[in-house]
Amino acid sequence: MAPTRLASKPIGVNENFNGILSHGITTRSKQLATLKSYKDSLKVPNKRKADSPLKDMTAKRAAFGDITNAFNKSCATNDKDKVQPLKKVTVETKMLPTVKNIKPQTQTLVNGKASKAKQLQRAATNAIESVQKHFAKDPPKPVATRAQNGILKNVERKSMGKENQNQSQNSAKSARSDVSGEPSLYMTALENIPAEPTKEEKAIAEKLDKVNLDDSVNRSLDAETETPHKVPEGVADFDQENWTDTVQVSNYAMDIFNYLKSRERLFPIDDYLQRMKGITSWMRALLVDWMVEVQESFELNHETLYLAVKLVDLFLTKSTKTQAEKDHLTKEELQLLGASALFIASKFDERIPPLVDDFLYICDGAYTLSQLLAMEINILHVVDFDLGVPLSYRFLRRYARCARVSMPTLTLARFVLEQCLLEYGLLAHSDSKMAAAALYLALRMKALGGWTPTLQYYTGYSLKEILPIALAQNATLHKKPKSAISTVRNKYSHTIFFEVAKVPLVEDSVLCS
Repeated sequence: MAPTRLASKPIGVNENFNGILSHGITTRSKQLATLKSYKDSLKVPNKRKADSPLKDMTAKRAAFGDITNAFNKSCATNDKDKVQPLKKVTVETKMLPTVKNIKPQTQTLVNGKASKAKQLQRAATNAIESVQKHFAKDPPKPVATRAQNGILKNVERKSMGKENQNQSQNSAKSARSDVSGEPSLYMTALENIPAEPTKEEKAIAEKLDKVNLDDSVNRSLDAETETPHKVPEGVADFDQENWTDTVQVSNYAMDIFNYLKSRERLFPIDDYLQRMKGITSWMRALLVDWMVEVQESFELNHETLYLAVKLVDLFLTKSTKTQAEKDHLTKEELQLLGASALFIASKFDERIPPLVDDFLYICDGAYTLSQLLAMEINILHVVDFDLGVPLSYRFLRRYARCARVSMPTLTLARFVLEQCLLEYGLLAHSDSKMAAAALYLALRMKALGGWTPTLQYYTGYSLKEILPIALAQNATLHKKPKSAISTVRNKYSHTIFFEVAKVPLVEDSVLCS
């Protein structure tokens, strides 16, 4: 049964505006009557809270149930699950050094008349004279000569008294040889140190002297030829134009995204629902729709949402392969998987992630703290703690920048990508191709042209490679909207997102032309 949904939807934060227009917007949590969450009764002092609508009052919504504000007290019955108040830690001022605690040291004057400057000058002069006298008596020698004559002998001669000088020499000789009377390995190694650099060392030094220190030469290298990337004719060099911008790291941008594309093969997602019983693609769509709503409520980054959805699919793909059928995830644990994936992604990508009790509360008290933490550990073990997953959202941002796409067009492409998160049939495609196809579809919907040589160079895909995916994405947009999974469409219907969900759709013939 589809969950009961309210008419109005919470409005997400447009990260492109850097927080502008994010205030004064009425969200669903603000429209509800004064509801008091069970977190207020915990009264945990000195605990940092995330900036989210849940800190005051909000409506709890389960992924597969009706909206309710009834709290299940069974989720806090165990002593381990109860949040203990934090102890207040104070720092005493006695532990920190102050100017008053530091006593100035008295300086000893020579004959009671010499000043501090004269003392320092005299000490420096004496040190220089002593060094000059030392090198005049014992000039420096090559490394091999010093090792052969015995560096240890000079050290021992100076450290020992005259009456023990003969004894020190005998001990030094014995130290240079082993029990059989042969020279030790240590002394043999010292004697083999060359006094002059070898031919190989000279060749390396000559190469280092010829290094071009021009920073433009040190830009991204081609993987095959190991030479700087050369932009084809007719393509604008976006990285060269932003070479001085340290934030965009243009000298590494091509290498970074080529590396991300090479890692996509490490995170394959297959048709895992065939190996599971009781879970359908519709249930997965309900879960992803609920995760989008949680992302809006907590005002999380879009990268956090994409990573969390990816963790859900990766976990189900790998766990169904390695575990027995009786150990597979059940329908009742599906929302726990989504909440735990969001919890992991928040700690990986957010500057101030929400607290664990925020995720327990948003699940409507369906799970305990120990269950959430156990699922978190299970997910990390299954994915082998590898959270550097290539995300289509990051590829789309890179491609749109290189093509100099406007913000409304980029937002339309983001709507296409986020709507496709609910589609189980598109999971097999790589994220880089999904991003390229979404951008092409957005350009066609805005009537801004087709696939340009610039996009083909920076994405690495031709129109023939991405066209089947673009047609599948267009078919997803043409599906009749369902009220149970309408969060994404309502989110991008707001003016903050330029109401891109209301842009007229195009036919497949337009994409193929």
